[in-house]
Amino acid sequence: MSAHGGGDAAAALESDRRLARLTWWEAVGVGAAQVFALLPGISRSGSTMVAGLLRGLPHQDAARYAFLLATPVIILAAGVLKLPELAGPTGHGILGQVLAGSAVAGVAAYVSLRFLTKYFETRTLTPFAIYSVTAGLLSLGWFLI
Repeated sequence: MSAHGGGDAAAALESDRRLARLTWWEAVGVGAAQVFALLPGISRSGSTMVAGLLRGLPHQDAARYAFLLATPVIILAAGVLKLPELAGPTGHGILGQVLAGSAVAGVAAYVSLRFLTKYFETRTLTPFAIYSVTAGLLSLGWFLI
């Protein structure tokens, strides 16, 4: 990789090419795996990444695809749905806090995405899977008792 980030751009372009080779049905299948996030302890991104890995995507591409699915659809749609409420009487007096919180959340999401895409270049989902199973079992135990 070059000192100017050219390697990052080339890697992203190659990842885009690999993701573009997914058939329509494969892409829908990987995205549909998000439904497993309805189960306790199962992450939406994690289930999408696992589906991508099962499809044969490299770790980094599976993570990238999962995050690409989340960004425009879930985050933007949720924001658009809440805008009228925030612009009305419910949001009166908190617009500054909402904007500051949105900016901080955006920066945190960007930093997290950069970290995770670098992490998945050389590592697997095993630690995340262990966390998810443990959190799910603890959640089930907590709510069933």
